[in-house]
Amino acid sequence: MKKNKIIYLILLSLTTLVFYSCGDKFDISEFSTDSQGNISGDTVYVKLNPDWTGFNQPQDVIVGREPLIYIADTENNSVVMMNLDGQRLGSISIQRPISIAQDYKLNLIVCGEFDTLGQTFSAVYKINLVSVNHEIAVAPVTRILPKLSDLNKPERKYTGVAVFYDNSYLIARQGPNNSNLIDPDNSLLKFVAGKNGGNDSLIGRVASLAPSSTGILSVNYVSRLKSFNKKNYDILLSLTGNNSFKVQWLNYVSSQEFTGYQNNLAPAESKMMEPNLFEQPNGIGLDPSGNIYVVETSKDSVYKFNSFGYFVTAFGGATIFNQPYAVDYFDNILYIADTGNNRIVRYILS
Repeated sequence: MKKNKIIYLILLSLTTLVFYSCGDKFDISEFSTDSQGNISGDTVYVKLNPDWTGFNQPQDVIVGREPLIYIADTENNSVVMMNLDGQRLGSISIQRPISIAQDYKLNLIVCGEFDTLGQTFSAVYKINLVSVNHEIAVAPVTRILPKLSDLNKPERKYTGVAVFYDNSYLIARQGPNNSNLIDPDNSLLKFVAGKNGGNDSLIGRVASLAPSSTGILSVNYVSRLKSFNKKNYDILLSLTGNNSFKVQWLNYVSSQEFTGYQNNLAPAESKMMEPNLFEQPNGIGLDPSGNIYVVETSKDSVYKFNSFGYFVTAFGGATIFNQPYAVDYFDNILYIADTGNNRIVRYILS
């Protein structure tokens, strides 16, 4: 009798697995736990206390290469430096920072704003931490963008940064004017780092990425960029424009036949690339195993996919987060910018 019961339970489990694996439609909202408890799936995450507070609408959090924590404290007009214990080490004034990346020389690259001619423009800054021994409050700041020619286009916004192993980087730009085939607002701009302290150089716009497409290989209102900590030029990007595939992994290839970006995950084979899966993805994180974390602001949730784009687990809901905007990973801990609650929250892999 006991043996028959065990066999029955095994068959029931297999039936349930097949049911959830073969459904016609993957609805991401089904996976929000809306619970303050542990976050479980193939892993278990436990919330760490206390929350890091004192921020005003923080829109980004990254773990630097030192490692230190950097937070875009957006409405406090500052970039904050913290250690892994949550101690504030300093801050620097940057008008409305929304996105941060760090290169391999430990410079910070920040998307923010600046005022000139009685008008506010989106901007990109580079902060040299090494020259002042990481005393961030007195670090030299260089404005990279906008160029002088951009000042007649105030609607252009810079929204994301991806830095590569050779310290070259991409800047995501968005805007409403995309009829110009040579210089549409929606673009990825490539920079190479200056040598011997020289200024960084804008190489140009990344080719073959459609500025207003609803399909793959699109840069239709990029909200965030993420590079891989590897010797390649691959990027993850999230889109908030009118696009069916709002999180994409672009693989950079160079051959005699083609040099440039191509789609890395097939829509027919990857849940992350299922059409209309996301609504407002604003943050992307990566862990050393290649797992991808996506912050879905409209659903107050974080979703985890493996390196093949298969769904792993999710957590969140309105009782947990309030319009989160960013996520990063370090040493088994997720750092999440819970923007609407003016805090940074942490979850540890248990």
